[in-house]
Amino acid sequence: MRFILGVTGASGAIYATRTAMHLKRLGHHVTALVTPPGRGVVAYEGQDELFDYVDEAPDVKNFFAECASGSADYAGMVVVPCSMGTIGRIAGGTSDNLLIRAADVCLKERRPLIVVPRETPYNLIHLDNMTRLTRQGGIVIPASPHFYDHPKSIEELVDTVVAKILMHLGAMRDAADIVKPWKGISIPKATKQKTPSVKHLAKVRAKKK
Repeated sequence: MRFILGVTGASGAIYATRTAMHLKRLGHHVTALVTPPGRGVVAYEGQDELFDYVDEAPDVKNFFAECASGSADYAGMVVVPCSMGTIGRIAGGTSDNLLIRAADVCLKERRPLIVVPRETPYNLIHLDNMTRLTRQGGIVIPASPHFYDHPKSIEELVDTVVAKILMHLGAMRDAADIVKPWKGISIPKATKQKTPSVKHLAKVRAKKK
């Protein structure tokens, strides 16, 4: 399948790199739309490796690119990391560059559109724009990694978010391909507790080391 990867000037370029890497590993075609601020952040954060995993990277000023049309065969799009300004422009339908236009196309064609904000905290404008985008069919996946898998590196931590992205894009069927899904923790039958005790949780954690 073919997917569009949008990259903006928000910090967190490693999320884009890991997303592109896993998309290519899974055999997908990646079209990268990187804004000028996005290119700056990619370089500054040492993520030039991103471009090793993309098949093409049209200029975001080129509205004649294939992904500007709904007739182009793309399965979905993710903007990661996504600045709050970009979310506002997508929600407002401004289409002032190719990235915003491609996102607008995904919405009108009812294709998956995911935005991954890393900004924190949110103000009311941010929340309103994310609400508007959600109502229009977009999916907001904050760059909020989980820790119950006990990640041992930044890459493993980032991949907990990337797995969510790829699942919602429809790029893979099983998150276990990247991260270990939560399987729950059983409670010893000898106890009458309804939830695991702190002591029991500590024992489970010790066994995983």
